[in-house]
Amino acid sequence: MKLRVVELLLVTTVPALVLAEGKLPGLVVTAASIIGGTLAAGAANAYNMIIESDIDKLMARTSKRPLVTGVLNKVQATIFATIVAILSLVVFWVFTTPLATLLTLIAIVFYVVVYTMGLKRRTAQNIVWGGAAGCMPVFIGWAAVTNSLSWTAVAFFMVIFFWTPPHFWALAIKYKDDYAAANVPMLPVVATRNRVHREMWLHTVAMIVSSIALIRFADLQLWALILTIGLGLVFAGQLIQLRERTPDYTKVAGKIFQWSITYLSLLSVLLVVAQLLKA
Repeated sequence: MKLRVVELLLVTTVPALVLAEGKLPGLVVTAASIIGGTLAAGAANAYNMIIESDIDKLMARTSKRPLVTGVLNKVQATIFATIVAILSLVVFWVFTTPLATLLTLIAIVFYVVVYTMGLKRRTAQNIVWGGAAGCMPVFIGWAAVTNSLSWTAVAFFMVIFFWTPPHFWALAIKYKDDYAAANVPMLPVVATRNRVHREMWLHTVAMIVSSIALIRFADLQLWALILTIGLGLVFAGQLIQLRERTPDYTKVAGKIFQWSITYLSLLSVLLVVAQLLKA
């Protein structure tokens, strides 16, 4: 289920719940969103492992996954993924809203069919468009409370959308040889360092702009806006170190990957605190 990856999705679900409610949401909707979201993301990840078992065995980073080592076979894994997916939808349907349930189904299908089956092995822009699946917890969390969406939710979605490529490309730089061995056209595999760096910059600037829009749409305090911009500038500052001729290029990329996780976590905490103080 790749639960370490799921943690990042939950990090954005909680502030979406708080922003949508305008205060701390109820225990039932919060628990259902976290449990249902974990199951949904876990199911999508499990389907991903089934579909990509042929390339997982070619990559050192994924060579210990259960389908590669033979701990599970594809039939067992498919049954598991399907049961977990159904459970996630049941949790959302019973304890949240119809829209949140529908969005959860869309997120699972998008990740499995559009990203894993359609984009990942065919285009270097795979993570750009496929990464939209990782933005869905924002919409799902918002809809779990309101059974609707808003411009605030859209702005939050766009923050994650633009955050995802530089986050993942930094990881892909570190594991470039793995992706090359598996013939997966991640941008760092097929493009020059200069192009990768340029696109990381473009997405980071768009992320900062989207975060400003998020604060404005959510009508949060001036200090929240200042801190949000500050976090974005620190993110951008990390990219300055990633130059084409940087001797420790891979090491710097690894630091950017770690900071990107810290950035998202701090931004989520900031949003929750700002909304609670506003309330």
